Amino acid sequence: MELLSLPGLVLAAALLLLVLCLRTRRTRQPGDPPLIKGWLPYLGVSLKFQKDPIGFLKTLQKQYGDIFTLLIAGKYITFVLDPFQYQLLLKYHRQLSFQIFGRKLAAKAFSVKKLLENDDLNHDLHGVYQYLQGKPLETLLENILQNAKQIVDIQLGESKNWNTTQILTFCRSVIFELTFATIYGKILADDSKKIISELRDDFVNFDDKFLYITSDIPIELIGNAKSMQKKLIQFFSLEKLTHIQGWSEIVQQRQNILEKYYNLEDTEIGAHHFAFLWASVANTIPAMFWAMYYLLRHPEAMEALRDEIDHFLQSTGQKKGSGFSIHLNREQLDSLVYLESIIFEVFRLCSHSGAFRIVEEDLIISSDTSDCRLRKGELIAIFPPMLHNDPEVFEAPEEFRFDRFVDGGKKKTTFFKRGKKLKFYIMPFGFGANKCPGRFLAIAEIKLLLFLFLTYFDFEILDNQPLRQNHSRLLLGIQYPESDVSFRYKAKV
Repeated sequence: MELLSLPGLVLAAALLLLVLCLRTRRTRQPGDPPLIKGWLPYLGVSLKFQKDPIGFLKTLQKQYGDIFTLLIAGKYITFVLDPFQYQLLLKYHRQLSFQIFGRKLAAKAFSVKKLLENDDLNHDLHGVYQYLQGKPLETLLENILQNAKQIVDIQLGESKNWNTTQILTFCRSVIFELTFATIYGKILADDSKKIISELRDDFVNFDDKFLYITSDIPIELIGNAKSMQKKLIQFFSLEKLTHIQGWSEIVQQRQNILEKYYNLEDTEIGAHHFAFLWASVANTIPAMFWAMYYLLRHPEAMEALRDEIDHFLQSTGQKKGSGFSIHLNREQLDSLVYLESIIFEVFRLCSHSGAFRIVEEDLIISSDTSDCRLRKGELIAIFPPMLHNDPEVFEAPEEFRFDRFVDGGKKKTTFFKRGKKLKFYIMPFGFGANKCPGRFLAIAEIKLLLFLFLTYFDFEILDNQPLRQNHSRLLLGIQYPESDVSFRYKAKV
């Protein structure tokens, strides 16, 4: 009991800090990239990086070049900033592992631990990602459309007059309910709406602490993170899974694999489901927020997208009507170039993901300009926001331009730096063979919702002020806004 007293907690925290500081002691050796540790033990340059990641890295790039190592929250990360050298992560793929990085993240954040020691389980689970592409993706999209129909029908009935709410609150509610229904199905309970609402609130509570949860700080010291993690895992217990009907094919296939490797009562099965749900919605929610925010703040973008949607409906013989009657497939969604350009522009502006690899052995990598040594156990990363905000690649990169990825009425896929065509120019989903497997579903879901919202509703923004990003999830995906934004909507007459 003494350890749980205030002096005991202070002592434990002090000892933890000492251990963490000792673990991060190191100096630059011959052949190492430039090393920037900052003056804060353990934290290193974390605060400067979080305050202005792009500005901070640009300053270091001018001083040290395109490859250097930073101490960030106890981890030494070597950044490769030149987009023409991104292929270094592919060239040395045998020594630079994403799998180890991903497994450690899953163990820390979701308590999925068997992946750390079982390569066969990892291989089998990755095999089912085929159900997020091709014909299975078409089936998922059809399910999204049918589930969205129920949401839109309810909103149409309740929105004859203006409804006022907040964009992020609205997006969380719609995306979470729609994604859960599409992937897992319907909860067989009279109070299913309440159950989903409580699950969403617990999810948001957990996700707000995600950056700390994935750090070296023990989860027990991060507020209620441990209890929230346990509660979310328990939601997917065997008993509760039997009361969810209409699993998607990918969830069913994942469950079949998990039952091969675990006892049915093992709580880690629930941890896998929790991780899968998090991956399905954690970045789609803020992406949807920013898409709606920028559309509402840019009438020219809203007008262009409405015109594109109206032209599509006319060309396919569909009418808006008084009820939900729209049908479209993925090929048709992908033909809407302004819709895709708007979403890509949101990714360009708001994605602050890093693509990480763990260095599995001491290694010397050869770039176009020099050789440098990487140390076993440390991280190497590319940071695509540096590319996304490069004025040589994207004119006025700080501006939202809805047609940035359109050229002559077609998709624009050619961008240049130093006169050379870039192989990579928009990278919100990672890099190489380890790109997010759910990217096609996430993009299709956002496209479909924007299509339906603009078809059936009128929108007006009420807080028409510039909004900053909250970098509390820096390096881990689409950033959330610093505050929510009020808007109103009603059904079109």
